[in-house]
Amino acid sequence: MQNLTTNITEILILLFILITFMQSGIDKAADWKGNTGWLKEHFSGTFLGGTVPLMVAIVMILEIITGFLAILGIIWLLAYDASAWALYACVLSCITLLMLLFGQRIAKDYAGAFTLTGYFIVCIFGVYILS
Repeated sequence: MQNLTTNITEILILLFILITFMQSGIDKAADWKGNTGWLKEHFSGTFLGGTVPLMVAIVMILEIITGFLAILGIIWLLAYDASAWALYACVLSCITLLMLLFGQRIAKDYAGAFTLTGYFIVCIFGVYILS
């Protein structure tokens, strides 16, 4: 119980990351055709248009890894009061969000890029308090 109360902020951030990234990664895997089809249209006028399946696969893998790192981070914080896995989850979440931001900006989807800001703030705060 001591580790829970000591690390409650970190655990809540990791739960946010877990829900956000694991759901997104699973959704990409479950609806591959729908996601790639929509994104092919989204990036059709850009130099990224021909790489959509590869980009989706990379982002999907990173999102799922990030979700698993968040799970490990929560377990290690609760069981051992150790924060390395939690930090890795937060850092990888930031990297993944920066990749998504890059894509949104290239596609000139400025509203979509803006919505990533809130996610990034939570994740970078996690990096800050864990480092």
